Amino acid sequence: MTSTTDPPPVERQGARAATIEQSHLRCAALGLTRLERPEFEPLVRSDLAVARERNQRLFTHAAPVMEMLFEQIVNTESMIVLADAQGTVLHSVGDNRFLDRAGKVALAPGVNWAEHSKGTNAIGTALFEEAPTVVHGGEHFIHANSFLTCSAAPIFDPRGNMLGVLDVTGDQRSYHQHTMGLVRMSARMIENQWLSDDYGNRLRLHFHSRAEFIGTLLEGIVVVAGDGKILGANRSALDQLDMSSAALRMQSLTSLFGTSVSAVFDHFRGPLPTPMCVSLSNGRQFHVDARCNGAPRPVMAGLESPAALSPTEPTRAPPAPAPAHAAQAHAAAGPLSGLHYLKTGDPHVEAMVQKVQRVLNRDIPLLILGETGTGKELLARAVHHDSNRARQAFVAVNCASIPETLIEAELFGYEDGAFTGARRKGACGRILQANGGTLFLDEIGDMPLALQARLLRVLQERCVTPLGSEKSLAVDIAVIGATHRNLREMIEAGRFREDLYYRLNGLVVRLPALRERCDLGVVARRILLAESPHATPAISPSVMALFDRYAWPGNIRQLANVLRTAAVMAAGEGQITEQHLSDDFLEDVQRGRSPLVASEERQHAAALQPVRSVPTAPPVITRAEPVAKAAPELATERTLGEAGIEMIRAALDAADGNISVASKRLGISRNTIYRKLRWSKAG
Repeated sequence: MTSTTDPPPVERQGARAATIEQSHLRCAALGLTRLERPEFEPLVRSDLAVARERNQRLFTHAAPVMEMLFEQIVNTESMIVLADAQGTVLHSVGDNRFLDRAGKVALAPGVNWAEHSKGTNAIGTALFEEAPTVVHGGEHFIHANSFLTCSAAPIFDPRGNMLGVLDVTGDQRSYHQHTMGLVRMSARMIENQWLSDDYGNRLRLHFHSRAEFIGTLLEGIVVVAGDGKILGANRSALDQLDMSSAALRMQSLTSLFGTSVSAVFDHFRGPLPTPMCVSLSNGRQFHVDARCNGAPRPVMAGLESPAALSPTEPTRAPPAPAPAHAAQAHAAAGPLSGLHYLKTGDPHVEAMVQKVQRVLNRDIPLLILGETGTGKELLARAVHHDSNRARQAFVAVNCASIPETLIEAELFGYEDGAFTGARRKGACGRILQANGGTLFLDEIGDMPLALQARLLRVLQERCVTPLGSEKSLAVDIAVIGATHRNLREMIEAGRFREDLYYRLNGLVVRLPALRERCDLGVVARRILLAESPHATPAISPSVMALFDRYAWPGNIRQLANVLRTAAVMAAGEGQITEQHLSDDFLEDVQRGRSPLVASEERQHAAALQPVRSVPTAPPVITRAEPVAKAAPELATERTLGEAGIEMIRAALDAADGNISVASKRLGISRNTIYRKLRWSKAG
């Protein structure tokens, strides 16, 4: 990406030059002069609060997108601005030094930047034109603003109503020609999220003239009522259909695409539907995919939450960036990827992401190691999001959460009458649901040994046979496995197939525990932004220091739970203090980690090493000092697994058999206790 002090010549010609000229004429007619001094009279605090409250939903959808966009322009003397439909700035993020410079011309929350107030500028002119607008340097009507370069895109709801404007403003000397492409793409992401939020339970048809563009930001989306009436659409749909929003809402599914709601449901009822072909009255053809699912709640702003979904729920990927050849404006879309968003400043995570990016789309299996709660499914979803399978399904299966008697039917599906209790007409298994997309096998180490052989056969032969059927069905899937166990130890103990292990571990990556990372502050900020996007509280220095000292045995999942509670307790206040933290968490911090917890953590860390010749625990860097004192307690002839099971039993005895109390004292989940005791009985 190159920079220049002037926009490309093509942007200074034709319609764009006419737009700037007409804006200048309007400003002069309004009585503005080019020597106007910057107006420093923002809304009073209460009025700004009212404006933000009125536009809370817009901010909720825009905040995660602004956060992602900011990562692309950080340290470039730039800022991102969200304004409402009247031109009032609601929120801004950017480089601190540039925010100060922008503040000198009153580009700050609470200030109105409509044309009647600030003359020609990207925010105000985009509002007037209802179209993406670039205003560069001296093109600003007021000379005081000529050091700025601004790229703004309006945001519309599915009915075509103006919601606001998203703008990127920077120093005019560091203009980037792809900035407008990023802004327009980000505005469309907000619009698509708004549409999904409005019509999550409605039938949504995702379409494009080229099937490979379904699932990208170039796809059109129309929402259909039960009677076939068109309820709304995104901007890409309006562009492709060459209709206004009002004209499109006069249509029905039959008059528009020549089909019916029942025909759509019939087409997509099968287990492996292909895109449906439809035609306009003029003969133009489109490929259509049908969806009727709501968006999952994020753990961190900008990322989908696996916790919001059932362990085996298939989901559509979020919109993937369009192919670079589709439009020059989307050439910079790559950095807004899921994998890029996982980079939060920690060198271990950065190195891990770089490894994964090198094998992306190379048909190399991925095996993710990590303690419980470190974000293994978030990584898997990011890989799927960035792959060329993104427009197909991502199917997550938690092998530890499905009863052993049902997991085979869940994975492979079954025919009618295959077993007692089977549904009539059978069921499509998770492997078939993932056809063309990604199958994520979480806690693969908990898969029953007999089932491992069947899975291996599927991976080798690329076909699956449902229970009760003699017919094999071809499948094309990318497989990502994840576990907190040491699979090599399990192989030696005869509990995991060695041939399946080598089939799964094309690339093995380890997600570091939260206590081993140096980006705790960034992760916490993103979690808070997802939990409280409208009035995100800051974290007080004393609480941040407390977080830094804590070992986080539950990792990111535990941090998210702590912050979720704290955000609710701190509602209406500017920052989270210790009084907003739960008593249970504060007791854990004040008590420090017990030798039991330290030993359990060392056991987890040891289990994540791919090869180990002796049963000794590697050193673990933690934020808690008491850990080092617990090390001598492991200097016995027992294996770490035996020591861990004995500790669990001791904790259960001390808790009078109460598993909830024991799990809290040990810092591990109840499922982990059940699982370890089950393994000890099996051994």
